[in-house]
Amino acid sequence: MKIAAPVTSNNQIDGHFGHAENFRIYTIGEDQKIIETMDVQSTGCACKSSIAGVLGVHGVKTMLVGGIGDGAVYALGNVGIQVIRGCSGNAEDVVKKFLDGTLIDCGDNCHEHSQHHGECSHG
Repeated sequence: MKIAAPVTSNNQIDGHFGHAENFRIYTIGEDQKIIETMDVQSTGCACKSSIAGVLGVHGVKTMLVGGIGDGAVYALGNVGIQVIRGCSGNAEDVVKKFLDGTLIDCGDNCHEHSQHHGECSHG
């Protein structure tokens, strides 16, 4: 299984998918432990439609994010990637919470970026 997350330089979940410059792919072993990581740099538009294809080619099936817009959710879904929204904190800890079943999707996409001045807050 492969899980991805937008990750900042200090290994935190990036607060908004569309602003992320780096995505970390976690390869999960049969024992539900992280066995490998790989970073992929983002290019393209803020909805990250190009990164969706790259992550899909790498076999990612789940994306753990903070805030994310409808366009990005659609792009990820088109390549078979499930999105779990409302994530924050240390990226590896968030992956572990997902693996142990304690991480829950907040269910909210960012709809009106202009109201947030380009930022979304999910909690």
